[in-house]
Amino acid sequence: MITNNLTKGVVAALSLSVAAEAFAEQWNVSLWGKRRAFTEHVEKIAELVEAKTSGEFTLNISYGGLSKNKENLDGISIGAFEMAQFCAGYHRDKNPTITVLELPFLGVNSLQQERTISQAVYQHPAVVKDLARWNATLLMPSPLPQYNILGVGDAPKTLDEFEGLTVRATGGIGKAMSAVGAVPTSMSASEVRQALDSGVVKAVAFAPHAHMSFGTIETGKWWTTNLNPGTVNCPVVVNTDSLAGLSDNHREALLGSVDEALDHYIATYNGKTMDAWGPALAAKGINSITYSEAELSNFKQVVSGPAAQAWVSDNAAKGIPSQELFDFVTALIAK
Repeated sequence: MITNNLTKGVVAALSLSVAAEAFAEQWNVSLWGKRRAFTEHVEKIAELVEAKTSGEFTLNISYGGLSKNKENLDGISIGAFEMAQFCAGYHRDKNPTITVLELPFLGVNSLQQERTISQAVYQHPAVVKDLARWNATLLMPSPLPQYNILGVGDAPKTLDEFEGLTVRATGGIGKAMSAVGAVPTSMSASEVRQALDSGVVKAVAFAPHAHMSFGTIETGKWWTTNLNPGTVNCPVVVNTDSLAGLSDNHREALLGSVDEALDHYIATYNGKTMDAWGPALAAKGINSITYSEAELSNFKQVVSGPAAQAWVSDNAAKGIPSQELFDFVTALIAK
């Protein structure tokens, strides 16, 4: 009798263990670089999901171990991992609809506004259809402040002095640089420090956190305080099939944590990152270049209108409702 009861107990315990293991959900998440302000919402959502599901659903975050950053969307499309972050400007042909958010001089003034507009655009039917080609569902944005330029050598103090400047710039910022005669180059963020040190580029367009995280602040001699040509849009996406395969409880734990994760991200960026930025510039002896209103007006006139018109025209030719998307974004900003 004792042996029989013991056997039953062992079988029951094993059954419970197998059932718990079968119920557990584990996703792999492909990021790059290292943990920084840019990835805090992903770190936070992983924390929230694990807590809400009592450890039954976990997100395993990898910084570069799963894929190169420019290949993250491809990895999502084939189910190599379940979640990833990428930037639209890395492969504009693969996600043309969301590049509307990278047009120069849109007039977005805060991380919260960037968040609100991005989340609205991500739900637009044309955008959903665009990303569906990659079996991808847009989960949340990575709101970034306006980029500015840090460089070496002589600082461009007028519009004309950008002529011939080699600058790492992607997306709409690259278009803006081209419009004023600079020579934009697209490269992975992890390659930028070496390119600046070796003279491959003379300047880098980044948000403050990236200048600190990728070491350009160690080399740079000048920084544009108020050029504000635009920013990049870097969504976090999930594999659509994997999302559909989650239990209702796990799916709600994930989707229901997005707003809290973004709140944490913005608080972190506006606090720790921006509080550290000014002192870091001062400590490195980096000169601040501030443009006059007249110079900024000239810059916008040369860049913004033509860039928007070209974006609408080029994407309309691909069958994308580009004018509708552009009007949608500008209406949101106007509010």
